[in-house]
Amino acid sequence: MKLAILDRDGTINVDSDEFVKSPEEWMPLPGALEAIAKLNHAGWHVVVATNQSGLGRGLFDMAALNAMHAKMNKLLAAAGGRIDAVFFCPHAPDEGCHCRKPAPGLFEQIGERFGIELHGVPTVGDSLRDLQAGVAAGCEPHVVLTGKAERFRGQSVLPPDFPVGTWVHHDLLAFASFIIQRELTPKAITL
Repeated sequence: MKLAILDRDGTINVDSDEFVKSPEEWMPLPGALEAIAKLNHAGWHVVVATNQSGLGRGLFDMAALNAMHAKMNKLLAAAGGRIDAVFFCPHAPDEGCHCRKPAPGLFEQIGERFGIELHGVPTVGDSLRDLQAGVAAGCEPHVVLTGKAERFRGQSVLPPDFPVGTWVHHDLLAFASFIIQRELTPKAITL
């Protein structure tokens, strides 16, 4: 099974320091929906792993979160794509849960749900904690220079706290193109 695990806010949609609290505030980043559709058309399953502490903080409720995801899915369908599942942490930062990134709980849930080992599965996010959570579960780290990571544009290296071997992409569409091209590139054969 070809699986890619994506962060949501700052990776698929515009992020906000005030939290994305409603479907009206949920706006896709340029090219993000097309990127997911491109992955789907190349045989990839796409799953979202997202911290949604706005629930735990009382800033929005499950109905609002479901409405945001319904909008995301409707826009994705119009672009020819789909997300297989959304895994989210509803807890506030001080609740000490195992599912809030950088903890690997959401990734462990994804591995269990899909019955796969996550070693080498690409995970994409715009923050250090997205990648730390994925790497703790065995995923291959990819950062997109959108959302929180936009500040790294124009720099030749990531800060040293990022996982070794992190791939850097301009945005989600660049990631999708990279992954698909890498898959098509013949591997060297040793005799």
